[in-house]
Amino acid sequence: MAEIANVYLMKDLSRLSGHSIHTLKFYLKLGLIRESGRSPQTSFRYFDDHTLEQLVRIRSWRKAQKSLKEIGALLEPAAAPPAA
Repeated sequence: MAEIANVYLMKDLSRLSGHSIHTLKFYLKLGLIRESGRSPQTSFRYFDDHTLEQLVRIRSWRKAQKSLKEIGALLEPAAAPPAA
């Protein structure tokens, strides 16, 4: 039986992760995180638990003084969410 993942809007992801919406949009632009979907009616971005986990890792690496380029290289093998 497949596990149902939580789905978050950007404002929810911001609140849960502690990152600002501006930072989340910047990370999207850099490819550090990915949206898991988008609403066809409103164009709202949807994110899942995988993205939240990525943000926790990014924050810990930033606290360890890693550059965004280094973080991008660290995330590349795990950039795509696991297949269901």
